[in-house]
Amino acid sequence: MGVLTTIEHFGAFIIETTERWGRSWIFLFRSMVALIRPPYRPYLYFSQILQIGVNSTLVIALIGLFTGAVLAVQGEYTLSKFGANAYTGPAVALSLIRELGPVLTALMVIGRAGSAVTAELGIMRITEQIDALRSMAVDPIKYLMAPRLFAGVIAMPLLCGIFNVVGIFGGYVVAVGLLGLSAGTFMSQIESAVALVDIYSGFIKATVFGLIFGWVSCYKGYTCGFGAQGVNKATTQSVVTASVAVLIVDYFLTSVLTRVFMK
Repeated sequence: MGVLTTIEHFGAFIIETTERWGRSWIFLFRSMVALIRPPYRPYLYFSQILQIGVNSTLVIALIGLFTGAVLAVQGEYTLSKFGANAYTGPAVALSLIRELGPVLTALMVIGRAGSAVTAELGIMRITEQIDALRSMAVDPIKYLMAPRLFAGVIAMPLLCGIFNVVGIFGGYVVAVGLLGLSAGTFMSQIESAVALVDIYSGFIKATVFGLIFGWVSCYKGYTCGFGAQGVNKATTQSVVTASVAVLIVDYFLTSVLTRVFMK
């Protein structure tokens, strides 16, 4: 009897997980279709870009500045053991552009804006504002989800670019101003080491992470349970799920992009 109960519970878990995955993919498909289907409301899209992108600029720049500074200190310390201090600049730039820039930008935006998006949509769900939109013949996917998904895809690469630029600047200030490295060597080595494919790779990652941000945040808010506990649970799940998804997808994107651009 115990074995049958265990199998039953395991089967129920598999079925529930499969259904949840299916609903989330259908939600993403409907949101992407809503992006290209009229009517178009540009003010909704610009408003979400402002809230998700522009309002995240300061924290992204601050994190980028100190990330670049830490990379410069650690890079100089490690490379000095091999007499390769001149390569501190490329170490900072490539680490930021290819990996840390997109990932840390995504994690910060998910923590700052993703939780807010989920909580906002969750409150609209439990107060029946989403049902009210339907009663007025307004598609909530088109009106609420599509602008946030679009804003995530557009804002994330732009924020990643800001993160990279400010991070390299922070590494330059620390390496040249505090560690005594040559400014000319620092910049010339970056120029010779960083290629366009590195920049493309970072921005492709940031775009995919923006899609994950919008998808998970909107879906968790849209399917929020009732009450304050439901909103709390949805917000927590949104941040954790999106963050873990970013790290997992980053590995596969790194593997694929490295193989593609190395050919």
